[in-house]
Amino acid sequence: MSKSIIIFGFHSIQAQLDSNPECILKVFTLDNRNDKRLNSIISQLNNLGINTQQFTKQKLDKLTKNQTHQGIASEILLPTLPNQDALTHYISKLEKVSLVLILDSIQDPRNLGACLRSANAAGADCVVINKDGSAPINALVHKTSAGALNQLKIFQVTNLSRTIKALKDQNIWVVGLDGATDQSLYQIDLTTPTAIVMGAEGSGLRKLTKQSCDQLAMIPMQGNVESLNVSVATGIALFEASRQRGI
Repeated sequence: MSKSIIIFGFHSIQAQLDSNPECILKVFTLDNRNDKRLNSIISQLNNLGINTQQFTKQKLDKLTKNQTHQGIASEILLPTLPNQDALTHYISKLEKVSLVLILDSIQDPRNLGACLRSANAAGADCVVINKDGSAPINALVHKTSAGALNQLKIFQVTNLSRTIKALKDQNIWVVGLDGATDQSLYQIDLTTPTAIVMGAEGSGLRKLTKQSCDQLAMIPMQGNVESLNVSVATGIALFEASRQRGI
């Protein structure tokens, strides 16, 4: 079943207009704001037959839960994310060497959004998230993804281990990022169909997820920190795959 969320800020609203304007249900603007940037968005909305409502700052603050909204917010419809069957069908139809990002229980919405942004920038074909244990797709994910949420194929599955097995059956090599292994990511061939699996903040990959991977790899580090933020590590891994593929 589809649900709606409130998004806010010029970039988020513009990204929605550029990619999925049909999902915009309502738009709310600050009643005393009148400038070129806001008027440009209002003009685009009017051309699409989408009316705007003016809110006081207090009302807009309440609607966005006191986030930095820049004087504009919107209620949008989130389509239901496709499942594992849709994922395997999608992979079977790809006409290029696939690159899949699997996110195992990423709970911080900002990290989830940043991972989606990196996936889009690195040219990943799709992203897989688990239904239970993952942050929900909300306004913070939408904002942090910087428009990537609207551009990516995102699949939501109930059992990551089962999904990984299904991908392996489609001849996709599954590499899990794990700081405890000695195998460097940079020594692995990522030019073949590949799925990169990232674990949760702090705890990393869950046991069954880790056991389901074909191979584990770590990102070599020279400083004193023990680990990288999951969104940073995701970007490094995906762009290494892109580099190896000459993209």
